Amino acid sequence: MACSTKKDAFVNRNFHALNTKFNVLYNGKVALEKGQQELINSYVDNYWEVLPVERMEIRDEIIIDTALLNPNFRRAEEKATKAVQKHGMNIGGQERNPQIDEAYLLLGKARYYDQRFVPALEAFNYILRKYTDSDIIVEAAIWREKTNIRMENEEVAITNLKKVLPLDISPQQYADASAMMGQAYINLKQPDSAIYRLKLAANTTKNNEEKGRYNYIIGQLYNNKEVIDSANMAFDKVIALKRRTPRVYMMNAYVEKIKNEYKRGEEDSTLLVLLDKLEKNRENRPYLGKLYRLNAMYYLQNEQFDYAQYYLNQSLKHTENDPYLSALNYENLATMYFDNALYQEAGAYYDSTLTNVDPNSKKFRALTRKRENLESVIKYENIAHRNDSILYVISLPDDQKTAYYQRYIDSIKLVEEERLEKEKIALLKQNSQGNGSLFDNKNSASVDFYFYNPTSVQYGIQEFRKVWGSRALEDNWRWDSNTTSAQGNAIIAEEGPAENANYYSLDFYLDQLPKEAKAIDSIQAENNFAYYQLGLIYKEKFQEYKLAADKLEKVLKNEPEERLILPSKYNLYKIYEQLGSPLAEQYKLDIISNHSSSRYAEILKNPQAQLADDGSSPEAVYAALYKGFENQQYQKVISQCNEYISRYNGEDIMMKFEMLKASANARLYGFEKYKKSLNDIALNYPNSEEGQKAQQIINETLPAIADSTFNMDANASNNWKVIYPFSEKDTAGVNTLTKTIDKSLKDLKYDHITHSEDVYSPESIFLVIHGFDSQLHAEGYAELLNINKDYLVDNEKFVISSSNYKTLQIHKNLDAYLTEFKNNNPNLNN
Repeated sequence: MACSTKKDAFVNRNFHALNTKFNVLYNGKVALEKGQQELINSYVDNYWEVLPVERMEIRDEIIIDTALLNPNFRRAEEKATKAVQKHGMNIGGQERNPQIDEAYLLLGKARYYDQRFVPALEAFNYILRKYTDSDIIVEAAIWREKTNIRMENEEVAITNLKKVLPLDISPQQYADASAMMGQAYINLKQPDSAIYRLKLAANTTKNNEEKGRYNYIIGQLYNNKEVIDSANMAFDKVIALKRRTPRVYMMNAYVEKIKNEYKRGEEDSTLLVLLDKLEKNRENRPYLGKLYRLNAMYYLQNEQFDYAQYYLNQSLKHTENDPYLSALNYENLATMYFDNALYQEAGAYYDSTLTNVDPNSKKFRALTRKRENLESVIKYENIAHRNDSILYVISLPDDQKTAYYQRYIDSIKLVEEERLEKEKIALLKQNSQGNGSLFDNKNSASVDFYFYNPTSVQYGIQEFRKVWGSRALEDNWRWDSNTTSAQGNAIIAEEGPAENANYYSLDFYLDQLPKEAKAIDSIQAENNFAYYQLGLIYKEKFQEYKLAADKLEKVLKNEPEERLILPSKYNLYKIYEQLGSPLAEQYKLDIISNHSSSRYAEILKNPQAQLADDGSSPEAVYAALYKGFENQQYQKVISQCNEYISRYNGEDIMMKFEMLKASANARLYGFEKYKKSLNDIALNYPNSEEGQKAQQIINETLPAIADSTFNMDANASNNWKVIYPFSEKDTAGVNTLTKTIDKSLKDLKYDHITHSEDVYSPESIFLVIHGFDSQLHAEGYAELLNINKDYLVDNEKFVISSSNYKTLQIHKNLDAYLTEFKNNNPNLNN
């Protein structure tokens, strides 16, 4: 009788209330607390961004299978549901079990932490609607607004929390409500309101963990507003809590405060003293990565780069599970190497930076572009460094060349001797210690036997070969005639002198130096072009104007090709104008005086003038030339592109002429010429949009059309053509045949048949008749023109499918097609 939930009696009410509180709900709350602690332990705060008020990782994916959810929250929900279903006493529309409101609160919390926010909201709303006199109604109201914030209903949450705060609530509830309002304002990008609410929460709560977290967030918000003094006051409050709050808050507060001192220009040694003290504290070992980075920032600010590099590397060694910190360190190292012209190393550090940056972030895209640009810098800097070295040695007198290489040979001999000596010492040490026996079952005394120690044996082999060379296992092995050459024996020790003999010979180096004037001029031209490209890259891509000016000045000093002189001067003018240097005016006058007919001079003389649509602007010239390309005037296009490429060298429009020229080469000369043109563009202009497009065509399009074979199956196509080849100069013959074809098409009423004139090569054009649905129909029409007395066309001709015609035009292999066609159709006449 006491177990009945339908009888409103004292015994029944207390029986179910006690069972609910001390059995079902107790176990549910234990599970909830365990799940909460697991969430907190698994959550990793990102101290590089404003911390959330509540530590809880929000899942991006939708989980259908509830078995994948936290089992503690599922257990808490089950217990809450059991309490309602088995112990609920809803009699006459009123709940008689005073613990059921607690069950609904537990149900809502379990669903909240499982990130099922809509069902959680329903549970909290049920309490607020059904249990208006409950002592947990304020707590339910706060949890409802927490849920609204998670569902991005911040305005609703703020409005409702403002109604809660004036009520007679406990200090902790006031702190919780204020903190959640602060989170809502953070989400709405209203930092001033957020700071106000978080200050109320920090001053009200008795939980020191919350005090530390709220004050740290306040400091972060002030930092974002660049109010450094107020931020430092907030961080000081965190530091003052010491061991009463988690150490991670205190250490990050120290880090942010010291960073703020750097921003204010504080450079006195007290910062380093404080950092040294923090670094020596054993409890701070988990935070050494950030502390060492602060040291590095101090030395970077004071341009002490060796110390900065040391501390950046130390920071990397002591950084775990913080990719953002690693990315910052790698980026600083990359920048330092870049500024010191160590581009290979800079590229490697940028690669490491990218592995620690979110691929979907704006920073990742910016770094990727910088890294791609650096590829070109590395390429051209290597070319310039190599060629400068060659040209320097070539310029030396013969005796100085010999001395130069002899010093190098002596240095590599010294390095080799040191290496061999170290290996010898290491082998002797191992031998003396009796380590490395091949026979594990031998006792320690037997290891002293020479041939039981492989390191001793190896050392003996090396010493033998150094004295005797490589000898076969045979009688009279000491005879010189039995010596095996280095080239003929693959087991000669790598450090043996035979292999390195060439590197110790002066002739090995001197013979490789170019001696002909043509070869030297080629190296000089390549060097000038590399320096020109570097100047443009530093100017356009990195805004390193001093570096750019240095490279372009070198171009002008080294007797460059004519095409590089004027663009180098113009770019130097623009660079010095940007730097505010008087050299800008000097280059301006030089261009106007010595290149008065150039476009650059015209721009400098009248910079405000707009070259109107009178046909003289680069864009108008390009448009006119492109129309010529569409009209198959390929030779004219190639010739004029060469002229305009020279005229507009250094301007963006030049690359459009390069690509147009490549396309014209493709139409006139075929696949190989097109491939070569694209390769030249991709190699010479890798940073331009057209250069990258050329590389993309090489990688993706050319492989798809590289096959030059024909499909000779007559049934493989339902689109055939009749081709009449003509000399490019035989305009009269083309016109005569065109009239005949027009007459025949009209007589035969072939409305679906068309014809065109297609350029095949510089010497040949095709009169092409399109639209036949089979080889037989194409051949029949050609035969009709040949034998019909009204036409009597006896010109040379052939038929071809559309797909084969495309291959023919791409690869310009007419002879191959005609041969193959005749082999497959031996009964056809020409």
